[in-house]
Amino acid sequence: MRTRAFASLGEVPIVGLGTWNMERDDARAAEEALRRGLERGLTHIDTAEMYGSGACEQIVAKAIAGQRDKVFLVSKVLPRNASYKGTLKACEASLKRLGTDHLDCYLLHWRGNEPLAETFRAFGELVKAGKIRSWGVSNFDDADLAEALAIVGEGQIACNQVLYHLDERSIEHRVLPWCEQHGVEVVAYSPFGSGRFKSNATLDGIAARLGATPRQVALAFLARRSFVIPKSSSAAHVDELAREVELDDAAVAAIAAAFPVPAWRGLPSL
Repeated sequence: MRTRAFASLGEVPIVGLGTWNMERDDARAAEEALRRGLERGLTHIDTAEMYGSGACEQIVAKAIAGQRDKVFLVSKVLPRNASYKGTLKACEASLKRLGTDHLDCYLLHWRGNEPLAETFRAFGELVKAGKIRSWGVSNFDDADLAEALAIVGEGQIACNQVLYHLDERSIEHRVLPWCEQHGVEVVAYSPFGSGRFKSNATLDGIAARLGATPRQVALAFLARRSFVIPKSSSAAHVDELAREVELDDAAVAAIAAAFPVPAWRGLPSL
């Protein structure tokens, strides 16, 4: 599995695994899928306290038991819990559910009412305590990111996790360029559109030429400029995700034309 530098934390697999809504699936199958991912090099695992009210963190804990050292582990704090003390408490609860003593990255799930400075102050304390190695944000547009940067300065925000798939390329207007300019990694959640993925003649043709699947082609397009964390509770689907394809310039141009960037309307509302 190809890797890319993730902020200052070293190399991280470009394709990882998300866990949003995994609590709705068969728990054993979900655990097996995550374990298969580790075997295939998809060691970037993303979860959150919100997912299943902690149930997904518990699924992850079972899947990575005895293999924590292989995993780049990410979780998130809910905005309503993101006061200074609330963030510290929420992190401890996530660590307990995950069965680990630290997270590799900890994110503010989206912008809420708590002052960003207080959330970031808590993140700093968690870094000093060794409870997290880095921190970032999620669902932040360029204005939110600029405000966050003004509070903490360059080099502190590890990533911004945002919705990004072929039918939702809005981040390419402002958010993605801002992140690239300031060294903030972009992590794409729901890269297949939350189960609404549909192929077309362009993807089918490129996939046939490369001996790949349309999903593999779509993922390769997005992974050019972001980390991607598709969710899967199927070991067979994980095997599909783990197979990488290389897109030439002609393929990239064809996909971009078939799935044009929409007019900027801001990030989708949560």
